[in-house]
Amino acid sequence: MSSAPRRPGQPALPPPVSVRLDSSVASLWQHRVDQHVRDWYMGLRLQKFPEDLRVYEHLLWEYQPNVVIELGGHRGGSALWFRDRLVALARYRPLGRPLVVSVSLDTTPAREGVALRDPGHADSIVFIDGDVRDPDLPGRVAAVLPGEARCLVVEDTAHEYDTTMAALAGFGRFVAPGGYFVVEDGIVDVAGLRPVNAGWGGVLLAIDEWLATDDGRAFTVRRDLEMYGLTTCVRGWLHRRPSD
Repeated sequence: MSSAPRRPGQPALPPPVSVRLDSSVASLWQHRVDQHVRDWYMGLRLQKFPEDLRVYEHLLWEYQPNVVIELGGHRGGSALWFRDRLVALARYRPLGRPLVVSVSLDTTPAREGVALRDPGHADSIVFIDGDVRDPDLPGRVAAVLPGEARCLVVEDTAHEYDTTMAALAGFGRFVAPGGYFVVEDGIVDVAGLRPVNAGWGGVLLAIDEWLATDDGRAFTVRRDLEMYGLTTCVRGWLHRRPSD
């Protein structure tokens, strides 16, 4: 199925999950994995579990970032979703300029999708073409951040060891004490949860090794944030401990 923006005549809703009440959790999980890659936000692909989106909302309210750095933007649905959440949050709390920085090897599909829905997005969503393994990329991202940036970082690239490690090593610096770095799709390394078309994996190994580094020791894994029972971010909710 195409991942382009939804056009007239395409289904307005994702395919429903239909399981028996006596079905196993594993059966429900597989149906939900199939469903979430065919979900939408404002007509753009948004491949995230609703449970994870709800956790993000809790973190946005708790930590009060005004910037989301999104590594891996796909078709733009998540960039638009994060931007809209920041704008909504700013109605209740003064946060500074809401901004999403969306990074992908090729941001063209995301740029085109977001522009289709919001032609005036440029003041709140910035797209950067780049490889997360490029050591110069963090500097390019830093150059577009406002002076009062308070960042939440989301890693959603190739879900492999080298990209996950590069993202953590390069972008952990943007998370202030008390903030969060979220590594998505650690499920690729978990038997029984791994999607059929998953890549090589190595996400959880990269997390463990980075947490043992000098920079990583400032963070802790928050398994309690897997609070809704179903998540793709297994061991991926990383909290930078507040300063003493």
